[in-house]
Amino acid sequence: MYESFYGLTSKPFQLNPDPSFYFASKQHRRAMAYLEYGLNQNEGFIVVTGEIGAGKTTIVRGLLNDLDSDKVVAAQLVSTQLDAEDTLRMVAAAFGVGTRNVGKSELLLALEAFLVEVTSQGKRCLLIVDEAQNLTPRAVEELRMLSNFQFGTQALLQSFLIGQPEFRKVMQSPQMQQLRQRVIAACHIGPMDQDETQAYIEHRLKCAGSQGSPRFDAGAFEAVFEASGGIPRRINAHCDRLLLSGFLTGKSAFTRADVEEVAKELREETQSSRSMTASNIGHESTAPASPQLTDSGILDIDLSRLELDSSTAERASRAIADLKSGHVEQRLIRIERSIVRLERSNAAVLSLIQQLVDSVRAKHEGK
Repeated sequence: MYESFYGLTSKPFQLNPDPSFYFASKQHRRAMAYLEYGLNQNEGFIVVTGEIGAGKTTIVRGLLNDLDSDKVVAAQLVSTQLDAEDTLRMVAAAFGVGTRNVGKSELLLALEAFLVEVTSQGKRCLLIVDEAQNLTPRAVEELRMLSNFQFGTQALLQSFLIGQPEFRKVMQSPQMQQLRQRVIAACHIGPMDQDETQAYIEHRLKCAGSQGSPRFDAGAFEAVFEASGGIPRRINAHCDRLLLSGFLTGKSAFTRADVEEVAKELREETQSSRSMTASNIGHESTAPASPQLTDSGILDIDLSRLELDSSTAERASRAIADLKSGHVEQRLIRIERSIVRLERSNAAVLSLIQQLVDSVRAKHEGK
């Protein structure tokens, strides 16, 4: 929207990860070094954690772009709250291994056969699991078991686990001891300092084709750092709003006051949103409650705000609990398998009947 006003060729502060805008801060260089080290080891797990918006996904996408497809077969999985077997199916699907209408044992055999075939071709397989903090303990254990696959003395699969800080707590739990023994490197991406924040902004403007416009003075850079805490996505949010404000007012040079005004607007918007949520919770209303998504992406409905009889409310609560736990999806999978078995059974019965009919017909014609 404002690119032509500043003479830019692209939007410099987009929120979506873009490897072409990768900025090698000290934290990001360290994380990249760990990932590259892990690639050279060709075994075990590499764990990278960082705050929301710290640039974890950008690093991973940059790494994937640099991989030699003739040497490495990579698959990326964005973790959701699935049970262990569904996670296993997602891994297989990410590598292009068919998962429909097969049990877990057949799935493991098919996945192992694929990994062996790739390794026999002189290549290696890499699994990248993003948003690893959403993995259940059973799902993590399933991934660990996959690391046991070997071809001679060579590991068939290597995994990178990328997640938010809470995944570090998951890793420290007692049931994760065996996984910790397979982790050959782990690092955490922290925020950038003030100098790096300025260099980051200048880098992104340059990548977007800036020839000196827009301009930030020293106070503006300092204010962006203070408002964002050095987190890349927050920096992008403040700078994008700043450039939009400048475009609307015909301004291309920014000071501390400009940044502070934008930061205030963003804070007020966030606080207003939270206040409205708190107000809705604190006051009863006869209007239907609006379903909300939790941070983990699960549908959350406040049944106390709905006018339901006790029987209906209880059934609704059970249904929502099933959805949250994944039981409904598991039931659907079991039903689908039962249908397949029934179809196979029916086909066998029909075949037997056909054989009996043919036999009777042959005897009758022979008389």
